[in-house]
Amino acid sequence: MQKIHSEIRRVDAEILTAVRQQSNSGTKAREDLAAATSAVQELMNKIREIKTKAEQSETMVQEICRDIKKLDFAKKHITTTITALHRLTMLVSAVEQLQVMASKRHYKEAAAQLEAVNQLCSHFEAYRDIPKITELREKFKSIKQVLKSHVFSDFSSLGTGKETEESNLLQQLSDACLVVDALEPSVREELVKSFCNRELTSYQQIFEGAELAKLDKTERRYAWIKRRLRTNEEIWKIFPRSWHVDYLLCIQFCKLTRSQLVEILVSMKEKPDVATLLMALQRTLEFEEELAEKFGGGTRSKDAVDDSEETERSGNKSQTVSDIRKKYEKKLAAHDGSQHDEQDGQKDPSVPGAGFNFRGIISSCFEPHLSVYVELEEKTLMDSLEKEILEETWEIEEGSQTNILSSSIKVFVIIRRSLKRCSALTKNQTLFNLFKAFQKVLKAYATKLFSRLPKGGTGIVAAATGIEGQIKTSDKDERVICYIVNTAEYCHKTCGELADNVSKMIDAQFADRVDMSEVQDEFSAVITKSLITLVHGIETKFDSEMAAMTRVPWSTLESVGDQSEYVNGINSILTSSIPVLGSLLSPIYFQFFLDKLASSLSPRFFHNIFKCKQISETGAQQMLLDTQAVKTILLEIPSLGKQTAGAASYSKFVSREMSKAEALLKVILSPIDSVADTYCALLPEGTLAEFQRLLELKGLKKADQQSILDDFNKRGSGISQSTIMAPSVVPSAPNTSIAPAITNVASSPGAITSREDVLTRAAALGRGAATTGFKRFLALTEAAKDRKDGPFRKLFNG
Repeated sequence: MQKIHSEIRRVDAEILTAVRQQSNSGTKAREDLAAATSAVQELMNKIREIKTKAEQSETMVQEICRDIKKLDFAKKHITTTITALHRLTMLVSAVEQLQVMASKRHYKEAAAQLEAVNQLCSHFEAYRDIPKITELREKFKSIKQVLKSHVFSDFSSLGTGKETEESNLLQQLSDACLVVDALEPSVREELVKSFCNRELTSYQQIFEGAELAKLDKTERRYAWIKRRLRTNEEIWKIFPRSWHVDYLLCIQFCKLTRSQLVEILVSMKEKPDVATLLMALQRTLEFEEELAEKFGGGTRSKDAVDDSEETERSGNKSQTVSDIRKKYEKKLAAHDGSQHDEQDGQKDPSVPGAGFNFRGIISSCFEPHLSVYVELEEKTLMDSLEKEILEETWEIEEGSQTNILSSSIKVFVIIRRSLKRCSALTKNQTLFNLFKAFQKVLKAYATKLFSRLPKGGTGIVAAATGIEGQIKTSDKDERVICYIVNTAEYCHKTCGELADNVSKMIDAQFADRVDMSEVQDEFSAVITKSLITLVHGIETKFDSEMAAMTRVPWSTLESVGDQSEYVNGINSILTSSIPVLGSLLSPIYFQFFLDKLASSLSPRFFHNIFKCKQISETGAQQMLLDTQAVKTILLEIPSLGKQTAGAASYSKFVSREMSKAEALLKVILSPIDSVADTYCALLPEGTLAEFQRLLELKGLKKADQQSILDDFNKRGSGISQSTIMAPSVVPSAPNTSIAPAITNVASSPGAITSREDVLTRAAALGRGAATTGFKRFLALTEAAKDRKDGPFRKLFNG
């Protein structure tokens, strides 16, 4: 308790001390705030006092300097007046001196004096309304006119021969150029233009005459200006380099030449000679290239350099059409001739290479008249095509891995050269017209390939012998057809690449119209026709074997032996042809060929059974054995061709189609009383006509057939009535398999309940008959009899 009371007293003492301290702090804070407020008020009073004293000081200074300011303005005006009077004196004196120099034609001193007078005149721009100044300016203007007239008069003697007689004339003209530079820029432009017009006057007179105003004289035009530039090079050094007189002269020459060439081309009554036109164009392109190199920014293209080298190597100087065409492969920017005048007005030709392009300034006028060139190119391409077709051996060179006819490669090489030549000239309408010529040439080549395919027999003899429309192909013909397929595929692909190249280089307004789809369709048609021809050729080879099959005495065979001779013949035909075709055709086209072949041969074998005469049970067993062998042979075709990648659909189709022939033979092997049920089970799509023919194959007479046909008619209400020789569906494209059509047999009192079971047992029956003979078949049928139910039970209920 004592400790707690002590602690309470101690805490109370601390609280009392804190309260006292806080009381003292509050009083001190109020005192500090009052002191600060008083200090701020005192500071503001001092600021007002300083501001008042500053205003008083400013008023005092203004009163003191009032007289000094007036004196300062007076001094400034007097100084300006003295300076102006001094400059006026100098101007009067300079104008008088310039007048004397102008009268004496002291051009060098006059040029310097002109600069001085121009500078002095600039100081009197503000005094233009003062009469004396106006008088001086008019006098100076008249002096400049005198100088201008003197200079133009002296320059008129340049080129007349006086420069050789008077030694100081060139120096005087050189000094006159200094005067021209000191005058207005328009004077220099007028002088240079006058000089160029005077120089080109003789050119215009010479080449507007009847003798030289011809297209074949174009080269002499360029020779004239080159000679003029070369012979006057020393004389024209009087002109300052900054004037670019030779550059401006060449521009004027090009414009004048272009207008004259346009007039010549338009005035021609007949189409221009191609050789002459191309020669003129060639020389024009060369001249433009030289000007572009001479006046900056011009470099010859690599194509042009290569072409020049090739021309030099050829050493042939004769001006034939082919030689001319070879020489103008140069890089040339496309120019629209109708826009030249408008563009020239917007360009500044004062500096070489800045805003003016010599390439195309003349040559673009040939564009509307190049149709004869396109016609020549088209004729040349057609002639080259005919030549390549005549020289084509329709064989592939040894060691070649492409299996493509050499003529196709050569044709595209010729086309590319033609494209290169034309693109060096123009990328507008002419190039598009040439592209259309390419289309015609390639369509013609597709027609040539098409015409080389073997044709079927025609005429009275072919019709009389029964071979009309049949296509016979030898081993060489089959190789040629494969080469044509590969060549057409190559052309199809290359046509697309050609169209892409043309669309990239041609002008944008024609790019969307560049299309090779029609030409590609032509080559696609060649490929399809070639493969169908190949299939028809193989089919024709099978004709003799199919005929041999029908001649076999199936009704008198005593025993089942090895496969028949016609099967060996089929095997021999395929063994000799398929490996070659597989090695030459690409996988996709080989698969297309297989599908076409399968859709033709398998149904044909099935229908060929109906063409045979009566078939006994032993004959049916032998034919079933042959069918299995033919099926095996057909299934081995992809392996023979060494192309098994896409053989699954082909094998499935062959198995399905050949199973129909097997089913037909199994029906022939079935007992008479159950033949209708067996036929409906194994051949649900069979027709009444086929069933009737089947009864004839079994050897039944007409009278015995009637009851069986009546029973079949009762069951066959749901069977489709197609013709016996209805063609099977032909696959339209590679890798296309034909799904088996399954037709449900209409329900009837004797309908078979499970078709899968019937087909399974029939397949086993077929295998037994083909391997162990008729005893195996009898064993299977006896086993089926012993069953009390099942799909085969009704077959044995008499």
